[in-house]
Amino acid sequence: MKQPIYPCLWFDQKAKEAAEFYCTVFGAEITDENHFVSIVETAGQKFMCINGGPKFKPNPSISFFVVYETEQETDDAWEKLSEEGNVLMPLDEYPWSKKYGWIQDKYGISWQLSFGKMTDVGQKFSPTLMFTGDKAGKAEEAIGYYTSIFKDSSVTGILKYKEEEDDVEGYVKHAQFSIDNYVMMAMDSSLPHGFDFNEGISLVVECETQEEIDYYWSRMSAVPEAEQCGWLKDKYGVSWQIIPAVLQKLVNDPEKGQAVVQAFIQMKKFDIEKLLIAAE
Repeated sequence: MKQPIYPCLWFDQKAKEAAEFYCTVFGAEITDENHFVSIVETAGQKFMCINGGPKFKPNPSISFFVVYETEQETDDAWEKLSEEGNVLMPLDEYPWSKKYGWIQDKYGISWQLSFGKMTDVGQKFSPTLMFTGDKAGKAEEAIGYYTSIFKDSSVTGILKYKEEEDDVEGYVKHAQFSIDNYVMMAMDSSLPHGFDFNEGISLVVECETQEEIDYYWSRMSAVPEAEQCGWLKDKYGVSWQIIPAVLQKLVNDPEKGQAVVQAFIQMKKFDIEKLLIAAE
């Protein structure tokens, strides 16, 4: 089944290099690429790696929870990600997992590796949103917001901090939910992390029609100055790309691709009809 939602990872001219690295770590393959973008697919899921320049850098406000069903696979991935990486939580036994670790790789992307059962989550890679700073305490509200916008949405469970635990009572310790059948996770943290959501990691939503684009844009765009080339920011600061499903095909056209690019860099919200005219 085609998944219309997937992450976009921002790199400073190292998208292809990073994509090749993730192929070695996760047994992925590059399924599409041009000078600007490399598409990586593994376990039936897609990641977009983009050459965005030095303006934005990924941080742990969005990480990826990765399920492995054998300890050896967990160890192997951890070893590769550790190359010039930064350990955020050591690979060890925790109350929620026999083997778990949180690491930021050499490109700044954060991964939570967990030895467990795929059936407990439903997919191998799940974006995890950490609500910190002035967003701390808003994870549950955000889950309600996202599940109200996307079809085929549900909340699997929300676990909250208790009075005697390490964060504010009632804050979300861990939550799992789905939007358009795409599993995501969320948590609150009142600790002074020094980072927040930014364009370093965004979530792409592929739309088949202009009506879909208009729908998501009207309900999600909350920062007008962030609107550019299909990008928007929602009221929590999370960046999304609301794009036509046909965009990559148009951009990759050897004869008309550049005309399409010239057309869309002048847009905020994508206009499918104008893109198709540019491709004629």
